[in-house]
Amino acid sequence: MNKILILLCCVMALAGCKAKKQIIANREPVAQSAQTTVKAAPSVNAKLVAIRERQLSFNTFNGKAKARLAIDKDDNDVTLNIRIDRDKKIWVSITAQVIISVEVARALITPDSIIVVNKLQGVYMKKPFSYVYQYAGKQVSFKSLQALLIGNAMPELLNDKAELNPDGANTIIAGLLQDLNYKLTIGADYKVSQTNLANNLAGLTLQVSNSQFIQADGRVMPSQIDITSQSADKKANINLHYTTAEFDKVLEYPFSIPDRYTPVN
Repeated sequence: MNKILILLCCVMALAGCKAKKQIIANREPVAQSAQTTVKAAPSVNAKLVAIRERQLSFNTFNGKAKARLAIDKDDNDVTLNIRIDRDKKIWVSITAQVIISVEVARALITPDSIIVVNKLQGVYMKKPFSYVYQYAGKQVSFKSLQALLIGNAMPELLNDKAELNPDGANTIIAGLLQDLNYKLTIGADYKVSQTNLANNLAGLTLQVSNSQFIQADGRVMPSQIDITSQSADKKANINLHYTTAEFDKVLEYPFSIPDRYTPVN
């Protein structure tokens, strides 16, 4: 028994050595000479151009995150494996710790649809992408959701009509997108620290906070992303803490609905 215990300890130690340690990013201000790499058109604010350029660029993303999901009255601590094929699909595997880690659900989000398979209950839900509007508003597109999951600014908010104002070392970007009021807090390194959206007519708000920035494959992204959405009768809180993150790897997105599963609304 002692020999077995020693062997197990050695295996665990070796496994621990293989874990990829996160590198904390030093969020230095962007040098004045490097703030923009292209000449801005006269009608476009040079800082806005620079902020667009500093948004994280990638083809694929693969991340693992410890997460707390609180949607309406359901509150769960889970692990999310998130894979993104840029502008095409977001694949999510949700595991929960019972006695061992068990995959309880899998989701596939595309610009057109959202499909969620509940493996514990043997059911699935299939909705058009517009289903997310009840939590985030109709101005939130697939690209918006994709951006929020990796700490980028929603692309719709970096438009030429936005107002830019200094706030200490930060820059505040504010404006109106149809009936949606928005406010972005941009750090000195041109990374998004906070996003606030409010649709007063619909009584809907969305807040996203990015913190604890890390380096992953030469890119800087937040390891902590906290999302809060609230409307008249719905509330959602998602707290993500990425433990691993990598970019531009060849990924698979396995997804199927077993024949025995039944649809739910």
